[in-house]
Amino acid sequence: MPINRREICSLLPFVMLAGPLASADDSTLSSGVFPFQDLPVKQGKGVQTRNIMKGTLATGEQVEVHETVLEPGAGPHPPHQHKHSEMWLIREGTVEITINGKSRQIGPGAAAFVASNEEHGIRNPGTTPASYFVVAVGPMGA
Repeated sequence: MPINRREICSLLPFVMLAGPLASADDSTLSSGVFPFQDLPVKQGKGVQTRNIMKGTLATGEQVEVHETVLEPGAGPHPPHQHKHSEMWLIREGTVEITINGKSRQIGPGAAAFVASNEEHGIRNPGTTPASYFVVAVGPMGA
């Protein structure tokens, strides 16, 4: 069944209500390498981070990867929750991961996962710096 110009124009308000197909700050990630020594370091109180990549995969998922170093006793922020899921890959030291009020200490080579909308937090209970990578997948809004 052919559709005419008038019918197409009558659909435009519905298309506009649906919102943009991609926001201006969404960027599709391209294949590449990210040399660790080239990543800028952001320093906070007891926390150091290196953003590795952030964008949208060709398959549509939003992804963000960063590395964090926590000084002894430090945490990046209070427990919180958000729409995206997160994985922590522990590189050095000991961290305490709290998910929905349950805490567990893990060390180098260990990993942890928190699903979307579950309350979680991380801190360094040890006496030496702890470093880990975070891989976040899903909606990155507030």
